[in-house]
Amino acid sequence: MAKLFRCKICGDPYIGANPPTRCPFCGAYEDFIIEAKDFKETFDVELNEKDLANVKKALDVEISNAKFYFCATEKTDDEEGKQLFKALGKVEAEHASIWKKILKMDKVDIPKLDECSTTNKDNLQESHDRETKAIEFYKQAAEESENERVKQIFTALVQVETDHLELSGERLK
Repeated sequence: MAKLFRCKICGDPYIGANPPTRCPFCGAYEDFIIEAKDFKETFDVELNEKDLANVKKALDVEISNAKFYFCATEKTDDEEGKQLFKALGKVEAEHASIWKKILKMDKVDIPKLDECSTTNKDNLQESHDRETKAIEFYKQAAEESENERVKQIFTALVQVETDHLELSGERLK
């Protein structure tokens, strides 16, 4: 029997007999996916000055990474690489939408980027570097946050970005 689930990180719904092992939208781990009837998470949070600065920076990081991945999708010289970058671009865009909700913004545009490599290896290295920086920043932002909801999101995204880092790392070997 199908049920309706929601992700506590991005808030998006999922229909299935069981919760997915990862949110199909933001990549959050299964422990963040609950039945929709039990969903009580909010994006309406009070941000202190430090959290506001970190959330704005996180939005910039996710938009920048999504732009890069969408460019790499079009330009990389490897078919599997194209699919990987397309998937990563979608997830990074979803992460941007999470921060947009926290910042109470209506829309986030992800402008087209034309500056990325045509070689898969170079794009994988760029991906690896971007994910490493995001993880370091998100860990620090989670530690600095006094807001449990903001801390929860940063912590969940560290897990997701670590998965992304492992994907690029495996392919760089």
